[in-house]
Amino acid sequence: MDKNKSSKERKTGKKRMVNFQFQAPEADSVFLVGSFNDWDSNAKPMKKDSEGIWNKKIKLSPGTYEYLFYVDDRWENDPNEMALIENPFGTANNLRVVN
Repeated sequence: MDKNKSSKERKTGKKRMVNFQFQAPEADSVFLVGSFNDWDSNAKPMKKDSEGIWNKKIKLSPGTYEYLFYVDDRWENDPNEMALIENPFGTANNLRVVN
């Protein structure tokens, strides 16, 4: 993944807790990966609940962040987030706006 920060990302203002979820009951591992962690596919492991929904809460400053889920060694978009931006690999990243 491209390690450059989104041009829209800002590091100002009070951080707030942001929840990310991904439904994959069959998955062995899911990581939250994005511009907020320099696209490190091992930095933010998610935890699976009893219904097969993977969760991760992180603190983010106000701004716009690009992200994907890394599910069992493959990149997946967030089906619950409709905002997308093209990436250099010919696919799209999800966008999350934190106010």
